[in-house]
Amino acid sequence: MTKDNSKIRAIISGGGTGGHIFPAISIANELKKQISNIEILFVGAEGKMEMEKVPAAGYKIVGLPVAGFQRRLTLKNVSFFYKLFASMLKAKKVTREFKPNVVIGVGGYASGPVLRVATNKNIPTLIQEQNSFPGVTNRILSKKVSKICVAYPSMEKFFPQEKIVYTGNPIRQSLLEGITRERAARYFNLDPNKKVVFVTGGSLGARTINEGIKKYIDQFTQNDIQLIWQTGKYYYKSIMEEVSETESIKIMAFVDNMEAAFALADIVVSRAGASSISEMSVLQKAVVFVPSPNVSEDHQTKNAKALVDKNAALMIADKDAVEVLVPDVIKLVEDTKKLSELKNNIAQFAMRNASSLIVDEVLALVKKK
Repeated sequence: MTKDNSKIRAIISGGGTGGHIFPAISIANELKKQISNIEILFVGAEGKMEMEKVPAAGYKIVGLPVAGFQRRLTLKNVSFFYKLFASMLKAKKVTREFKPNVVIGVGGYASGPVLRVATNKNIPTLIQEQNSFPGVTNRILSKKVSKICVAYPSMEKFFPQEKIVYTGNPIRQSLLEGITRERAARYFNLDPNKKVVFVTGGSLGARTINEGIKKYIDQFTQNDIQLIWQTGKYYYKSIMEEVSETESIKIMAFVDNMEAAFALADIVVSRAGASSISEMSVLQKAVVFVPSPNVSEDHQTKNAKALVDKNAALMIADKDAVEVLVPDVIKLVEDTKKLSELKNNIAQFAMRNASSLIVDEVLALVKKK
């Protein structure tokens, strides 16, 4: 804990997905841990999941009406500029009233307006870029922000080199607390002595992954492999109308106890968001990535490829997943040598103290000011 009793006020802006929100909350928790007298305000996008997850973590949040710009011709882009203008006005008001000492952007729609206002006011700013291929907003903002914390090497291709600090991505600290395989098996009512595949397409779900699992679900039972399947809330009802749970197949909209799911999993099937990759790396999991094709700049494929090139993960293209995902996963379960290689090699991407390193940079900015 710092001994300085002068109040430090920090804004953390961004969100939209768990990949942005969970690292943001980890940074906030580390700030509270290191600074005895700090006030933290989150700024998110109205209607996005941060408006629920951040208050649940114990923090205040303000929502902006901002939305993303569609790359195709659509009427939604008519309202984009109005929402952006309204968000800039609200970001100015929030910044003026809260008077932050530092502003931290974690990506997502809301980070743009807040960081732009902060840089214009010469408030110290920091971007936490989670992906190996940054989005347009962060690339534009990088010219004006004070510091850029990254999770991959060679990011000077996109950002000013003198601003870059390699910190890794913060992960949910609860995942580091440790849970035995036996205890995790009891939680899911599964056999700890049998192989387990954990499938997750994120909190909302991934249609292609779900279709692939559904099509060949009998192969898990036939090969005596247990399955924990997080379908996502959008797909759960329709899947449960077509597929039945068994003793060895657990189907749920959302897994509340991710620590138990990861502890039990011999293989994880996942999208290739930056936070997911960071978590798998720290936990040393054998992973089959199915990158989402619906993200800007196809950055999930680039994220996954960084690991695949080091024999630290497998990757299946989304367009192939329905047909080959389950057969390839079954094959991997039986290949103990390959499983061991993947688990060992993914560890080189692990950064356990990312939150602490980022907070060190935040504190340096505040002191410099």
